[in-house]
Amino acid sequence: MATDWDGRLEAWRTELDLLARLDDAHWVPLAVAEAETGVSRSALRSWYRNREIPSRLVDGPNGPQRLVPLTAVVERAGKSPRLQRRAEREIGVEAQVVLLQRRVDQLELRLAALERPRPAHDDDRQDVL
Repeated sequence: MATDWDGRLEAWRTELDLLARLDDAHWVPLAVAEAETGVSRSALRSWYRNREIPSRLVDGPNGPQRLVPLTAVVERAGKSPRLQRRAEREIGVEAQVVLLQRRVDQLELRLAALERPRPAHDDDRQDVL
C-alpha cells in the first residue's frame, strides 16, 4: 500500500516538474503558494476565478489539485495595497523587535556592571591603628 502511494506521489511530482519545464513557470499547489507568499487561499481562489492569475487543475495524489504559477502570484500580490500594508507592518514589527532586543542587551550589560563587586581603593579604606 505504501509503495503504491509513494509511486503516485512521485508520479505527481514528476508531472509538476514537466509542467514547469514546458511552460517555463513554477506551478505550485495553492497550499505552497500560500506558504511561500503569505497570500490566503481565498485570495488565490478569487484571483484565478477572476482570471487575474492563471491556474490549472491536474490530477494529484488525492484527486484533482489546483495549481498556480508562483511568479504570477508574487506579481499579483505586489499590486495589492492591502498585502503591501500588511508586509510593511510585519517589517515594522520585526524592526521594533530588533531594536528592543538591542536595548535589552544594553540594559543587561549595565545591570551586570552595577552588580559586579567594586574593587577596594586606597582612599576608601580606613586604617585602624
